[in-house]
Amino acid sequence: MNSNTDFEKIEKRARIGKIIGNTVIYFLLSLWAVMVLFPFYWMILSSLKSYSAYNSEYVPKFYTLAPTIRNYVDAFTAVPLGRYFLNTIIFTVITTALMVIVIVFAAYAFARLDFPGKNLTFTLFLALMMIPNELVIITNFQTITGLNLRNTFAGLILPSVTSVFYIYLLKENFETVPNELYKAAKVDGTSDLKYLFKVMIPICRPTVITIVILKVIECWNSYVWPRLITDDANYFLVSNGIQEIRENGFGRENIPAMMAAVVVISVPLIIIFLIFHKKIMEGVSRGGTKG
Repeated sequence: MNSNTDFEKIEKRARIGKIIGNTVIYFLLSLWAVMVLFPFYWMILSSLKSYSAYNSEYVPKFYTLAPTIRNYVDAFTAVPLGRYFLNTIIFTVITTALMVIVIVFAAYAFARLDFPGKNLTFTLFLALMMIPNELVIITNFQTITGLNLRNTFAGLILPSVTSVFYIYLLKENFETVPNELYKAAKVDGTSDLKYLFKVMIPICRPTVITIVILKVIECWNSYVWPRLITDDANYFLVSNGIQEIRENGFGRENIPAMMAAVVVISVPLIIIFLIFHKKIMEGVSRGGTKG
């Protein structure tokens, strides 16, 4: 009888401990979520406040009773934000497409083909990841300027069509595909190109999709290189547009309109992440798992 009572007490304490532990975890996660999401809430809220209402708030309010979309209209009329959107889409699509082609063939070569100096070459590729981005930007700037490609889409795109990290990630994923499949395909007379597109890419599709999504986000958020290589408004990206709004005095004075421009630029990335976040997690986890 005493044994059963003791067991019930232990079980009850375990349940209480589990409840307390879960409560603490959910509280901390909720606190973290509020800290992460609050800047987005404040950005959207500010974009919906009128210029006069925003400036009249000596103590910031966390709500508005008179939302307006006037700031979004002002954001598009202050600078040609629509053209910058189009330029960014062109830059993002072409850069991502070219990069996928480059890294797929490079990763396949390192993962499946045998050629002299393969390991040394791949080691040197990985060593490039140790070079600070600032040095790479300087070298790229000198090269693009020397080729007279400043203020062109080619100058914007070419330095971004490859990535050592994405090659490494995809190579590791390719190597998880059993080598027996490759040997069987070669016995059947399948070419390397056909094997790549019919076997490797379909199996490793989550990682490829992840790389595409991450590259799209990277291109959309690109700031330093476009600012450095372009001074012609015909080739400005959305990042240039935000800076132009700020520099012409309009954004410094009209914070709600500035926030509206930031919201418009951020929405596409937020939508992409919400739609594909599971594939991103799946692709990253598969890319880091071997065997």
